[in-house]
Amino acid sequence: MTKKSLSQLLSNVGSQSLFVLNPSIAKSEYIILDLSITNTTLNTLNVSSSETLEHYIHSHKQNHSAKVAFGGYLETRNIYQRSTYFKNTDPETERNIHLGVDLWIAAETPILTPLDAEVHSFKNNTNHGDYGPTIILKHTVEHQEFFTLYGHLSLASIQNLKVGQTFKKGEQIATLGDASVNGDYAPHLHFQIIKDLQGYVGDYPGVCSKKDLEFYRENCLDPELLLRLEYNKAQNI
Repeated sequence: MTKKSLSQLLSNVGSQSLFVLNPSIAKSEYIILDLSITNTTLNTLNVSSSETLEHYIHSHKQNHSAKVAFGGYLETRNIYQRSTYFKNTDPETERNIHLGVDLWIAAETPILTPLDAEVHSFKNNTNHGDYGPTIILKHTVEHQEFFTLYGHLSLASIQNLKVGQTFKKGEQIATLGDASVNGDYAPHLHFQIIKDLQGYVGDYPGVCSKKDLEFYRENCLDPELLLRLEYNKAQNI
């Protein structure tokens, strides 16, 4: 029998109801958010300000009667230029392509694991524009290991956590942080699926350059495989 690829396995698993936010939030209450370089509205905003970006996102949710704004997988963004951690003058090597999905919702929102999991590692990544408190979980599906990363959490989320600690599908693992701890962003969850952590502990690149895109596209699978937020069907802005 031919071994299934990890993408195939996750697609099968994702046909169930999987959530990283409270499952009482209906899909109809999610609205897609475009933070790409093609969204010219962002050119009129000071996106280096977390308060300005939070106001923009809050207004977008209000205008669509939504509780969660989401999107960003493989989206090319300019918002990282505010941080020297990402900025580069060479367009081929500048890190501006987003490798996970962002779910924009209030600070202190509970975060759940979509599958049974074990804590691989955690860390407070304190660079400006970085993840802030971060948790990486390890999962096994049909004997294949992979990882999920949760960035921009609260400090409390990692204070009593232990490597090797286990969680059942749907259990709360964390809460979201605010701009004072989450890398100076409007509150949101960065959720990323990773095949090979390449030795990283408590951290993994969430943004890549055009030069490295093909590697990361293969190593960081589309979160839609698990979350089924229906990017292609979602109402656009």
